[in-house]
Formats: sequence, structure tokens, C-alpha cells
Amino acid sequence: MTSSFHEMWEELRPLGRDSSSGGYRRFAWTGADTDCRAWFRAQAEARGLAYELDRNGNQWAWLGATGHQDVAPGEAVVTGSHLDSVPDGGAFDGPLGVVSSFAALDELRGRGAEPTRPLAIVNFGDEEGARFGLACVGSRLSAGALTAEAAHRLRDGDGVTLPQAMERAGHDPEAIGPDPERLATIGAFVELHVEQGRALDLSGDPVGIASAIWPHGRWRFDFHGEANHAGTTRLEDRRDPMLSYAATVLAAREQARLAGALATFGKVSVEPNGVNAIPSLVRGWLDARAAGQDTLDTVITGIERAAAERAARDGVDLDVVRESFTPVVEFQHALRDELGALLGKKSERPVPVLGTGAGHDAGILSATVPTAMLFVRNPTGVSHSPAEAAAEDDCVAGVTALADVLEGLACR
Repeated sequence: MTSSFHEMWEELRPLGRDSSSGGYRRFAWTGADTDCRAWFRAQAEARGLAYELDRNGNQWAWLGATGHQDVAPGEAVVTGSHLDSVPDGGAFDGPLGVVSSFAALDELRGRGAEPTRPLAIVNFGDEEGARFGLACVGSRLSAGALTAEAAHRLRDGDGVTLPQAMERAGHDPEAIGPDPERLATIGAFVELHVEQGRALDLSGDPVGIASAIWPHGRWRFDFHGEANHAGTTRLEDRRDPMLSYAATVLAAREQARLAGALATFGKVSVEPNGVNAIPSLVRGWLDARAAGQDTLDTVITGIERAAAERAARDGVDLDVVRESFTPVVEFQHALRDELGALLGKKSERPVPVLGTGAGHDAGILSATVPTAMLFVRNPTGVSHSPAEAAAEDDCVAGVTALADVLEGLACR
């Protein structure tokens, strides 16, 4: 198993990696994404698995079936994650789950375990939303949480639409849409993921089980001012949207601190974006998350109020658009408890159960499919960064845990 995991990891590691930053730029429907998809298909075919590409560009590798059409409702056990990345992201977020899924299958075969239920490994497309601004596009489309019409309107920073990007990559954009028949075959979906925090490091556990995903969303703040000369326009005469934006960034931090939540302006665009020009437009994207819906609502209301007050003071117009939102996700308790029981057989103490503020495909599917998640220890807690890390021993522990879960769910 160790050699299987290490070999796959070394094959995948250079794909989409930027030499200058050391981070990954595996954006949806780009060359790097194509390379990752080819890697997935090669891993499936090398293991004699039936390969399938669904209408939304998600990849599937089946054991015990030639495709979802052979599977009865609720019979399949599915695992996997995603291979795309945020801009200059780390190596583990997403790919650890996919590599571990293939390695867990190798482990099952090494044990001589014979699945009695169809087993599938999946790579969901465009989970991070780095290119088109919406997370979990592949799973949202499949679950009907994103309509084909709305997906067709998505554009990247260069104005390329999602259909154009898909078509250039050889996928039919007219085929995208809900896939209820496929999802109906899934009796359990288990996603393994590197922990995006330090809870396991602090508790001293290599593997944990997810309890819930915090409600979270993305909001776009458009501050419309007036472009003018930076060297000749009096301060009193300016309608500078950058001031309004900067004050809103500080307000977001304060609102989150007071509420025990998280709020981040991590992306900004400026027009005309000249050193010697007062901006006419500053557009900032807010990512906000909290343990409860009421808390998140309070934070967003406070940020919007602060932004509006400062914009009025600066003579700036403000538009706020909620671009995406995912409510709190409570993973199915029965499946979560079953994972705990399966892993507890080999553990001297209960496997820790922890919540997370990060969104995942498992969270999207949870509305229609029994889902659960496993986390692998991250010694620094850093994620969405080239510094993201996990020790090889912990990765192997994650593979073992996933294999134990799959054996318990699919080989009984």
C-alpha cells in the first residue's frame, strides 16, 4: 500500500505545478486539468476499472459495474474527491482524497477483500471554483444545486464562458445538468481530505471524522467611484472607491472577530488599475463562514452596513451580490457513527469527530446522498498554500482508515 500511494503521488505531483511559486494552478478545463484527468483515467484502466465520464465532466472508475446504469438504487459505495486547485494551492487539498481512494482499493485487494456492492472512485470537476468563481460546479450540477442555465452564464477573468472552456477541452457543454439517476445509485459517499486546520495535530490523532460543514458563501462588493488624476485631484474632490473597499476589509475582520466567525476579502479587481489614477471601480470578493446560520447572517449584515456607511461618506455607490451560498451541512449521523464504529475496532480510543469551515463536494451531495468525510492530520493547519502538508505516515494511516471503511461498507 505504501509503495502504491507513493508511486501515484510522485506521478501526480508535477502536474499543474508552477515552478516560480511552488504552488498548483490546476484550473478547470485548462491544460493542467486535462493532464490530471488523463492521470485519473490511466489509474482506473491500470486497475481494470470501468472508466466513465458523466455529463458534467466528473470522472468515475467502477469496480463491480461497467457504469452507473448497471447499479441498483442505493447499492454503490463511492469515494473520491477532486484534483483541481486554488491559485497557487497546495498539493494535498483534493488530490490526497483521490490518490488515497485508489490506494485504498489496492489495499482491499491486498487483503483479499471481495466487494459485494459496486464500488466507485470519483474525481469531481471544478471543486475549488478558481476559474469561474463558483465552488463545486461538477457536484452542484449533478445534484441540481446549479442549473445548466446558470452554469452557462459563468465566465472566467478573461471573459471565457464555462461552455466555451468545456468545448475547447472536448466536452459537450449542452449535456450538463442534473444527474439524479446516477446519484440515486449511491448508498454511501465517503470523501477523504486533508484537514484544513490543526484540530487533529492538537489532539495527536492521524485521522478524524467530520461532523458538519459550517454555512458559508461568497459575496461580491462593487464600489463605484469616479476615475480621476491621482496627481491633480484634491483629496476633498475625490470619489475614491478604494477607501470604501479598504474600510470594508477592516470592518469584515472586526465583525468576524466579534462573532467568532471567519471573513476574508481574498480577491480584488481594480479599474482602470493605474498607479497614477484614482479607481473608478473596486470589486472585492468576500468569503464568510460561521458555525451557525444566525451568526453568519449577523456578520454579513454588519459588513454590508459598514460598507454602505463608508461608501456614502466617500460619495461612492455600492452593489452587493451573493454569488454562492451553502447552508450548514450535518453529515448523516448513521453513516458517521458507522464510520466511527468501523475505525474504532482498531483504535485504542474513539476516533475524533470534528467540524470544518471548508466546503466540499461531500457537502453538496449530502442533500440527496448519505455522505461522510475522513480528515487526515495537517501538522501546520495551512491550506490553500504551497505550504500545505501532511506526513507520509499520516497519509498511509488515512489510506488504511479509508480501506477499513470501504471494506466495512462494501464487502459485507
